[in-house]
Amino acid sequence: MSTFIHHGAVDGVTGSCHQLVLSDGQSVLVDCGLFQGAETAHDGSGARNLAIHFPLERVRALVVSHVHIDHVGRIPYLLAAGYTGPIVCSQASAALLPLVLEDAVKVGMTLSHGPSTEQLLAQIRRQVVAVPYKQWRTILSGRHELRVRLSPAGHILGSAYVEFDIRQGADRQRIVFSGDLGAPWTPLLPAPRSPYAADIVVLESTYGDRLHESRKDRRQRLQALCEHAFGNGGSILIPAFSIGRTQELLYEIEEIIHRNRQRPAAPGVDWQDLDIIVDSPLAADFTAGYMRLREHWDSEARRKLAAGRHPLDFAQLTTIDDHASHLRTVDFLARSGRPAIVIAASGMCSGGRIVSYLKAMLGDPRHDVLFTGYQAAGTPGRIIQKFGPGGGHVELDGQRHDIRAGVHTLGGYSAHADQKDLLNFIGRMRGRPRQIRLVHGENGAKQALAAALTRLHPEIEVLIP
Repeated sequence: MSTFIHHGAVDGVTGSCHQLVLSDGQSVLVDCGLFQGAETAHDGSGARNLAIHFPLERVRALVVSHVHIDHVGRIPYLLAAGYTGPIVCSQASAALLPLVLEDAVKVGMTLSHGPSTEQLLAQIRRQVVAVPYKQWRTILSGRHELRVRLSPAGHILGSAYVEFDIRQGADRQRIVFSGDLGAPWTPLLPAPRSPYAADIVVLESTYGDRLHESRKDRRQRLQALCEHAFGNGGSILIPAFSIGRTQELLYEIEEIIHRNRQRPAAPGVDWQDLDIIVDSPLAADFTAGYMRLREHWDSEARRKLAAGRHPLDFAQLTTIDDHASHLRTVDFLARSGRPAIVIAASGMCSGGRIVSYLKAMLGDPRHDVLFTGYQAAGTPGRIIQKFGPGGGHVELDGQRHDIRAGVHTLGGYSAHADQKDLLNFIGRMRGRPRQIRLVHGENGAKQALAAALTRLHPEIEVLIP
């Protein structure tokens, strides 16, 4: 009745782009994201080859699950290839998408020619269709009817899993694309709830082979890491994407400071005197967006606001905007070793302001690098994460840098569901699918999740495209 073409996030976790093709050839896309590191698509698309190679004549809509760059970063290329149809997304994603793509264009991650940034953003705003959660939207009507519904995915603000209801004559089919699902305890956001039923589920598998720490455990580990680093007389560098992870970390750091306001973080260092630095204009814009859209927050976060706390805008927080201040901050922390937590993009160390900090501070054992998110194959982040604990080296901007700083990973801070959460997403459906297609994961993660799904639900066909 329907077929699938996966244009990205098949053998890895970036470049998400999936095409649902109806029996008459009409189709919709789910996401159109940027590749990072060494990951590529089957058609040769990759970080150095972002042009759209597949035909668009019968693509009737693009549905965006959320606005992380690996899910939306190729939209400018999609428009350049001639796509003029609707870009369907949640209301919060509609507010955040222009910020993401404006930044992507400015830092050269997308088109280097064609329309101006202003023209591009104006076109995107014309094509965006903001759809409230839990409401059906008709994309095709007539003999082939196609409706779409978005439901909260708990990954980042505005994230959604996507349900398609397809009617072709007397035949009916329900297809679900998970997008990126969040962990149940993700700060600020309500936990995702499974759809009632589906015939086919296209399911992410980023952490299909592992379990995350509990929220309490990860917060305790974050606090312990901070206390260790500050005792060494150094700073903590956290590579983080500007939307989602940055705000979640701020939320957790504010909680640690609040809980420990009567005790020191290290000898001579009070928690309330620490500098928490967000060195990213884009992250600051997104944090402001999170504040404006706080009706989407969960009940815990809203209770903090009601109690007079400001989990995304507390006293110790400093935001760095201009480039000159960024360079001064890098130099000051590298020289002084002042206790500070620096959160800067990009999350995989493949560009952005975090690279300046790494070049200046990786070689100093006083400092620590903390990874809280997935590091794709071929990215500097993956290399630092893998070889840093053994005293390895990494190449940044064409130069070798020895890794003497501490290197740590807190997997519990991932905004992605772990294996248990993914299994629960399927297991809590009242009407189980007949087929699950695993995407958005490396091979080991997909194989482990496939085995677990088959063990629990032997009646379901589990495919790895």
